[in-house]
Amino acid sequence: MRIIIATDNYYPNVNGASYFAQRLAYQLKMNQHEVLVMAPSRKMTDEKFEHEGVKIFGVRSMPLERIRAPWPLITSPVIKRTIKNFQPDIIHIQSHFSIARKCAKIAKQLNIPVVGTNHFMPENLFHFLPLPKFTENLVKKLAWKYFTKTFNLLDAITSPTQTAANLLKNIGLAKPVQAISNGIDLKLFKPSNKGADLKLKYNLDDRPVLLFVGRLDLEKYLDLVIKALAKVVNKIPVQLVIAGTGAEEANLKKLVHDLDLENNITFTGFVKDEDLPNLYALAHVFIMAGTAELQSIVTMEAMATGLPIIAVDAMALPELVHDNANGFLFKHNDLESMAKAIERLFTDEDLYQAMSKKSLEIITYHEISKITNDFINLYSEVINKHEIR
Repeated sequence: MRIIIATDNYYPNVNGASYFAQRLAYQLKMNQHEVLVMAPSRKMTDEKFEHEGVKIFGVRSMPLERIRAPWPLITSPVIKRTIKNFQPDIIHIQSHFSIARKCAKIAKQLNIPVVGTNHFMPENLFHFLPLPKFTENLVKKLAWKYFTKTFNLLDAITSPTQTAANLLKNIGLAKPVQAISNGIDLKLFKPSNKGADLKLKYNLDDRPVLLFVGRLDLEKYLDLVIKALAKVVNKIPVQLVIAGTGAEEANLKKLVHDLDLENNITFTGFVKDEDLPNLYALAHVFIMAGTAELQSIVTMEAMATGLPIIAVDAMALPELVHDNANGFLFKHNDLESMAKAIERLFTDEDLYQAMSKKSLEIITYHEISKITNDFINLYSEVINKHEIR
């Protein structure tokens, strides 16, 4: 098959949606399909480049906060020309924003079938849009209306979890949604990885590690994790490692200082992709307090490394984290439950081993080759139905 993946969020962006698109494009290429990614360029002009052997057409873009946005008004002609030249059998859009939306509209004009995967939650936009609190519900309503206008045009729609699929039904999407996981490479993320070098690099001592990986933004609620840790550091030997960058980094460091936790918490900054598998390997437990997770790739990476998970009981996280099986769920803002979960997993070795084993069992259902085949089968089904019309 000849497949275009159209996205406004791709390499070198660092977030779950970008990583999903990158890994899917790579896996499709490894399965002998012709793949072209259409994404924002890395500079102010159009460009052709490759990442991990995948061909990318970069639509000229400009910097906007921590992302790049295509130039308005001038993107449609170059997108249409690129689609015509590539002659795809199918287009897979990864959002409803500029490039993806234009690809979907042009595909309809050219009679090309289109599949869409949703990674969008309005909450993930709020750190880019410092709006008054009372406007958030209106912004959510308008954002979802804008989303459905594009996704209702598509031939098939996926979302990474059943929770995410149900969400789209509840906001008024007319088309059915199929749950297909983001997937995880179990050959890359595995318990046998070694984190000793990174332990030295980040000057970590011998205390076991509670780990977070991800953007340091408001909806991740790392302030709550830090406050929960403050409740247990005098009871048990534990250190928190926070890996990533984001808008809240300065505020979080100030909170650590105010709580006198500087000897208990390490901020690594951005961690390179090649170091990530070993970063999980140096940890004992993974924690995720973000309330807007449509799946959470980092949680899956931690599970694939055999880590028990402490997670907020929100959105799709309970699909990965089974309470009292491979970890513990806590209610948002419940610092006591979070602290209790940390204390139990760092003091009860039998519980830890049982939950580690269960994480490895659950994550096998998300193995990347299986997920890639699910998408290939979906593409074939959509193409066949499109040809019959």
